[in-house]
Amino acid sequence: MSKRYRCLPCGHVYDPAEGDPTTGIPPGTPFEDLPADWTCPDCGASKQDFEPVAD
Repeated sequence: MSKRYRCLPCGHVYDPAEGDPTTGIPPGTPFEDLPADWTCPDCGASKQDFEPVAD
C-alpha cells in the first residue's frame, strides 16, 4: 500500500487510493509517480512541500 502525503502549507492529504481527479491523476497512483510539475490541488504548493503521513 502506498503512503499518503500531507501538504505542509495547507494540510491537503494526497491519498494514492483516490488519486487527484482535478488534475487527471487516476486512483492507484503513488505519490512518487506524480509528475514533477504536479501541485497541490488546494493551494498550488509543489511536491517538495509535501511530507509522508504517519499511519
